[in-house]
Amino acid sequence: MKVLKSATLSVAVLVITIVLLPPVGRAQSSNPVTDALKASLQRSSRNMAAAAEQMPAEKYNFKPTDGSRTFGGIVLHIGNANRMACHWLTGAPEAAKNNLTASSPKAELVASLKSSFDYCSKALENFNDSKLNEKVPFYGGRTMSAAASVLALAGDWDDHYSQEAAYLRANGMLPPTAHHGKP
Repeated sequence: MKVLKSATLSVAVLVITIVLLPPVGRAQSSNPVTDALKASLQRSSRNMAAAAEQMPAEKYNFKPTDGSRTFGGIVLHIGNANRMACHWLTGAPEAAKNNLTASSPKAELVASLKSSFDYCSKALENFNDSKLNEKVPFYGGRTMSAAASVLALAGDWDDHYSQEAAYLRANGMLPPTAHHGKP
C-alpha cells in the first residue's frame, strides 16, 4: 500500500508539473491531463509488451518469493486490469472476457496484454479533461473521481512495469528501459 501511495504521489506530481509548466515547442493543449495519460499509455504499452516478449516462455512461471505472482500472472493481471480500469474510466463498452490463466502460453498472454493496451487507447479517444471531476467505478465497489482514476491507472502501469523489470533482472536480463539509447 505504501508503494502504491508513493507511486500515486509521484504520478500526481508529474501530472501537476505537466499542467502548470508552459508548453515548450508545442501547441498548448486544452486537455493536458488526458494528453499526459495517453502519453503514459503509449510508453507503458511499449515497455510492458517489450518486457513480456523478452522474458523466455520457460520463465513465465518464475516468481521471486512464494507470495509473489508469477511473471505470467503479472502479464495476465496487467491485461485484465487495463480492460477493467479503462472501461470504468471512460464508460467504453466492456472488453471481451478471456479465459487465460497465469500458466497460459506466453504468446496468448502477450497478445492479451497488447490487446488490452489497444482497448485502452480506443477507449480514451473521446475522453478529455472536462470529465475529470465525474465519479467513476473503482475496485471494491467504490467510486472515485475520474482524475483520481487517471492517477491510479498511470501509477498501476509504472508499478507493474517495475515488477516486470525486477523479474527480468532477477533472471539476468536488462529490462527494455535499461538499454542505452532507448526510453
